[in-house]
Amino acid sequence: MKLLIAAVGTRMPGWVEQGYAEFARRMPREMPMELIEVKAEPRTTGKPLAALLAAEAARLDNALPARCRRVVLDEKGSDVTTQGLSQRLEKWLGGGEDVAFLIGGPDGLDDSIKRQAAETLRLSSLTLPHALVRVLLAEALYRAASLLKGHPYHRD
Repeated sequence: MKLLIAAVGTRMPGWVEQGYAEFARRMPREMPMELIEVKAEPRTTGKPLAALLAAEAARLDNALPARCRRVVLDEKGSDVTTQGLSQRLEKWLGGGEDVAFLIGGPDGLDDSIKRQAAETLRLSSLTLPHALVRVLLAEALYRAASLLKGHPYHRD
């Protein structure tokens, strides 16, 4: 099973790329993590927000494998603990499908993408910059995978 982090936005600051790369490098072989970046629509074109989000949704949709479990990250999603995420990883690993975590751009994700998702999770009740979400998600997935492997990374 491959874990895909599909995110709107390219050319992130170096600290974002370094943080993501560090946790991706640490992932176990049976759960490699891959970042898929899609271009954000320019916000200066005068297009309505719905058109911008629809264009980004089409890019995300085209960038993902035809068959994968889609998990949307959204501030209105379900809370999940590290233990809960680890249990989900174990279940998904048994299912054999790749899992794609979708991160929106500055204005979030189009409703069409949200409707296609198998589930919607949130990392925090706080509003987080979309660039930071990549690093936080990568760390959370690494921590959850570590629990599955029996590593004492997580301390109760």
